[in-house]
Amino acid sequence: MKLALKIDVDTFRGTREGVLPLVNLLERMGASASFLFSLGKDHTGWAVKRALKPGFMKKVSRTSVLEHYGLKTLLYGTLLPGPDIGMKCAKILKEVSDRGFETGIHTWDHVKWQNNVMGKDADWTEREMRAAFDRYREIFGNAAKCNGAAGWQMNPHAFRMTQKLGFRHSSDTRGFSPFIPVQRAEIVSCPQLPTTLPTLDEIMGVEDDPATHLLKLSENPLPTGHVYTLHAELEGMKLLPIFEKLVSGWKALGYDLVSLDEYHDSLPEDLPRHEVIYDEIPGRAGLLARQGGEFLA
Repeated sequence: MKLALKIDVDTFRGTREGVLPLVNLLERMGASASFLFSLGKDHTGWAVKRALKPGFMKKVSRTSVLEHYGLKTLLYGTLLPGPDIGMKCAKILKEVSDRGFETGIHTWDHVKWQNNVMGKDADWTEREMRAAFDRYREIFGNAAKCNGAAGWQMNPHAFRMTQKLGFRHSSDTRGFSPFIPVQRAEIVSCPQLPTTLPTLDEIMGVEDDPATHLLKLSENPLPTGHVYTLHAELEGMKLLPIFEKLVSGWKALGYDLVSLDEYHDSLPEDLPRHEVIYDEIPGRAGLLARQGGEFLA
């Protein structure tokens, strides 16, 4: 019974302050995980553009964005220049890999991707994804085999790029089981390992005890286990004690806490094909790429 831990690293501060505490905790507790990095400049301040999306301000008020991200981070790209995460934090990124954890790509520019990707064409999408792909290879000396889109925001061109760039697997969607994605009747060969559980920031302020709620949702495992997404800015910093409670609870339930790659290795070769739809989920603003119905054509 496997539960894959996918750690999204969105910001410069999250990379510097949240990544290694997570590595230390996971090592101490005998758990594995995949760290997916933002590799270009931190332009978190641009996120103000999303304030007009339904539900965004409600999420901000629930999750204490200023407390978790810090004022300086919220000014990057507006009043302060955005620091280049890949250049300035390469030593941290390589340490994660050297200590035995899977690493992969989250995005090139987190907020630029999240704000724009759904309306962009193939050329724009390829430039953004190749920039991250090339920076990853520059830092680690090898090609990335794992991707996980910022905010679960995708478009048909991005799904094609997961195949074109040769990713072994990708986790760009929300859903209920691993699948081969289909967009407009086009089959993309790169398997999707969707996030199956809600994230802490989606249930904070809604559930009195988010950790207990997540553990309750995990009691009856799906046939293929679970994928849980956490954030270095949250679970790696102020919410680290909550994440430790989750890890202990999942292990007590009998879960083997693994990386996305280990999770992928445990799956049958012949995964079902499912349509990708774009829809809302409780606790998160905007449309996300989601696993739709099975494609039987």
